Amino acid sequence: MADPRFFTVAGPFPLSKLARISDGELGPGADPARLVHDVAPLEAAGPNEISFIDNRKYLTTFFASRAGACIVPPELARRAPPEMALLLTTEPYRGYALIAQAFHPNPTPSGVVDPRAVIDPSASLGDGTEVVAGAVIGPRVEIGKRCLIDANAVIGLGVVIGDDCMVGAHVSLSHCRIGHRVVIYPGARLGQDGFGFAISRKGFTSVPQLGRVIVGDDVEIGANTTIDRGAGPDTVIGNGCRIDNLVQIGHNVQLGQGCVVVAQVGISGSTRVGDSVMIGGQAGLTGHLCIGTRARIGAQAGVMRDVAADTTVIGSPALQARDYWRQIVVLKQMVRRSKVKEPEA
Repeated sequence: MADPRFFTVAGPFPLSKLARISDGELGPGADPARLVHDVAPLEAAGPNEISFIDNRKYLTTFFASRAGACIVPPELARRAPPEMALLLTTEPYRGYALIAQAFHPNPTPSGVVDPRAVIDPSASLGDGTEVVAGAVIGPRVEIGKRCLIDANAVIGLGVVIGDDCMVGAHVSLSHCRIGHRVVIYPGARLGQDGFGFAISRKGFTSVPQLGRVIVGDDVEIGANTTIDRGAGPDTVIGNGCRIDNLVQIGHNVQLGQGCVVVAQVGISGSTRVGDSVMIGGQAGLTGHLCIGTRARIGAQAGVMRDVAADTTVIGSPALQARDYWRQIVVLKQMVRRSKVKEPEA
């Protein structure tokens, strides 16, 4: 059960409705009218709660669970505890996510504009948008309907934000166009100068950064992530991307649709990333690279060359996974041989 100090719960819902929400089917003998009051982990769930299993590592916990209902893959239906009602789906975790959303929907913006916010007269706010105390909204900003602008966020000159967006506390936005249903978590910085300068015998000469940051629809950008605006071309974040906390994206970078970028990744300027690419935590990508569609980049990889589509790379410098592991095996063999004592003369 989620802590009621922080989370409100909707429902209860009958199993029949939860089956529709999760795109699942009721298991044999499940009562469609049985009410479920909340979601909970397998080990903590009680008779009025629903949980899920999608990893056989947790079978022992599943067998012992007191959950009243559980979302399971069809092949596990016969192994469930006898009193447990089942929802069957080939994607249990997705089903759980949809049901959890139903029990714990995001709060709807109140539409209240706090008088302690600073809003330029030329800015426009859509119907139902909430602005919290301390927020600063600059000249000619356009904000869509049903948005939330949280405390002390700063939205600079000319920024455009679509409908149903959330801009977290202490976020700063400049030189941006933001799509619909975008979530920007606290402390993120979008649109600041890219890291661009000319080097000569006279020192460093800053190059004006004249592009923007373009963020598509249904994007999430994690806390304290920074996305630089382009130097001339725009920096682009494609529809549906998920960017974790503490990520650095340099100027002119282009992310395709549906990419996942995990915490502490750094992507240098002008690198192009295809659709559905996944980049593991602390990976570093040098500039001007092309990362192909559906490529996978392992955690802490150092990527210095282009990566072909549907390729997995790991290590630093990054290599295709099979080549990396071959090198590890050879290295272990060399170390093992070096430990063998030579026969005495």
